Amino acid sequence: MARIEVIDDDQAIRTTIKLLLEREGHDVVLAEDGRKGIEQFRTGQFDLLIVDIFMPGMDGLETIRSIHQIQPDIPIIVISGYAFRTALESVPDFLNMAMKFGAVSSLQKPFRPSQLLSAVATCLQGVAEGPRAAARD
Repeated sequence: MARIEVIDDDQAIRTTIKLLLEREGHDVVLAEDGRKGIEQFRTGQFDLLIVDIFMPGMDGLETIRSIHQIQPDIPIIVISGYAFRTALESVPDFLNMAMKFGAVSSLQKPFRPSQLLSAVATCLQGVAEGPRAAARD
């Protein structure tokens, strides 16, 4: 299956995602912050990243931007538990902002396991059908 890196500062979230994805046959690597995630990304081959937006030190948006400088076509699912704005608030919609930074899918915490697995399957299907698949053949 796929090799997936999960970058999130919440250990419970990282562990839960790892267990869900490993049950589906994926190889999962964990990082507790953006800097560690980028360091692991540079030395490993990944098919997909799952990145939290709000982390101490280097946030998810900065992490996504750095990852895309290394490998522009890597699919990224962005996740966040931040309570996003309503139509009456002027707070930025960070999930939407992350999509503009290059994330291909987003999930608001708490999400159901089926939502995560569906997002992962959709992203990996895009990888299998896209230009990276041709380069691997």
